[in-house]
Amino acid sequence: MAVSGQRRRPVVALYERIADAVHDGTYPPGSTLPSEPKLAAELGVSRPALREALLLLQEDGVLTVRRGVGRTVNDRPPRRGFEHVQPLEGLIGTGAPLRVRALLRTVEEPTDFTTQHLLAPARAELRFWESVLGGEGTAAALSHEWAAPDELLDRVHPEFARALRAAEAEPKGRGAVSMLAVLVGASRETALSAHSGITATLLGRRRGEQLGRPADTPAVLVTQVVRVGETPVLAAKHMLPTGTPALPVLQSY
Repeated sequence: MAVSGQRRRPVVALYERIADAVHDGTYPPGSTLPSEPKLAAELGVSRPALREALLLLQEDGVLTVRRGVGRTVNDRPPRRGFEHVQPLEGLIGTGAPLRVRALLRTVEEPTDFTTQHLLAPARAELRFWESVLGGEGTAAALSHEWAAPDELLDRVHPEFARALRAAEAEPKGRGAVSMLAVLVGASRETALSAHSGITATLLGRRRGEQLGRPADTPAVLVTQVVRVGETPVLAAKHMLPTGTPALPVLQSY
C-alpha cells in the first residue's frame, strides 16, 4: 500500500478505520458498503480521501467492486499484519487457528536472550513456555516464550500475571494456548506495543526433531518483545520452517 503527498497520513488512518470495521464485523464478509456519500458522512471525512482509501483496500484484497452492487467485502479478507499484537497461532492459520501443543511449562533463570530483551536480573525466575503450533497433522512452528518476573508483572500488568498462573493451573490435556494468547486476552484494558525481528536460518538438529523436519531445513526465526509502556513483559522466539503458512506483514507510512 503506497500513498504519497500531504494526504498520506489521513488516508492511511482512514484505511485503518475501515479495515478495523471489516475485521470487527461491522462490515462482515460478503456485505456491501454504504454508498460513497453515505459512508463519507458516517465517517466524517471528505469523499476524495475516502475514495483513495477505498482504492487501497481494493488493491490489498479487502474489498471488491461489483457492477450494479457497489463495493463489497471479500469473503476472506486478508488477516491483519504482524504489526498488530496477536497470537501467532491465529495469525498464520490458513483457516481455523493452529493448535498449540505444550512441550514444556517451567521456570528458568535468565539466558542471554532474556537478559537482553526482558532486562531480567541475573538470579530472576522467568516463566518459560515451549510449544509446537500445528494443524492437519503438520507442525508449522516452534515457539519459545518467556514472561518477565512475577514481581514485575504483579506491578505493571497484574491481569497478565493472574492469567498466566491460571493457565498453568489448567489440567493437562485441555486445549493449550500460547503465552502471547494469554497476554492478549488479559490486555483488554491495557495497551501493548511490540517490536519484532525476522531472520533466515536453519532449523538445526533439536528443533528439527521437535518439528519432524531435517536439521538443514530452511526456516524463518521471528524474535518478539511485547511491552506495557516502556516495560518489556514478554519475549519470544518463533521458528517457522519451510512450508509454514504465510506470515502477513502489513506496512503503512
